[in-house]
Amino acid sequence: MSVDLPISARVVEATQARPCLAVRVSLDSSLVGELLADCSHVPPPAPPARGLEVSPVEPQLLDAVGRLVALLDAPRDIAALSPLVLREVTYRVLTGPQGARLRQSAAAGAPAQRIARAVRWLRDHFADPLRVEALAREARMSLSGFHQHFKAVTGLSPLQYRQWLRLQEARRLMLGGGLDAAEAAFRVGYESPSQFSREYRRMFGAPPRRDVVAYKLDAQPASESAV
Repeated sequence: MSVDLPISARVVEATQARPCLAVRVSLDSSLVGELLADCSHVPPPAPPARGLEVSPVEPQLLDAVGRLVALLDAPRDIAALSPLVLREVTYRVLTGPQGARLRQSAAAGAPAQRIARAVRWLRDHFADPLRVEALAREARMSLSGFHQHFKAVTGLSPLQYRQWLRLQEARRLMLGGGLDAAEAAFRVGYESPSQFSREYRRMFGAPPRRDVVAYKLDAQPASESAV
């Protein structure tokens, strides 16, 4: 991932014998720049691409990530060894299938980096009124160029992206905070409950209350839901 995207995920298969292990590694842009300066065999930059991409993991990268996770069992070694392993992880990504994407997102002033800055602003201010022209100026891009690059990276227009953020946060507030639909809608910036309900249904396939009830029932263990 080169930018924050409003996505959700679910583990569909895991057992106590074979649990699901999820690892998130945030790459340091300064380290990426250092490696770019030292290596002449990295892939060339690519045209602006989506902010989320999936590719098969290469054995060398998997090995490095495995050693990073294994350090959790050796706390005394973390401070000394984790920077070395993180450097290797960054190098493996940079020279692998995602190298061009990483180089593009790390390049100072590149469109992908400017869009990432705009995305961060939207995540921090999604409940506020939005003028796309002001956001384009913040990214130091023309309005037409900003629209083009934003959609190329996120797959959405700026207004659609903000809508995703609002609806995802509203769903989280109803599921985890116990808020009703009207209060959640107000919290995330909606002034019209009916508009919130329409957009929520288009995104999640059901009105807010029905979706939340179904989600909670689906999350219950089979034995509990059968009682």
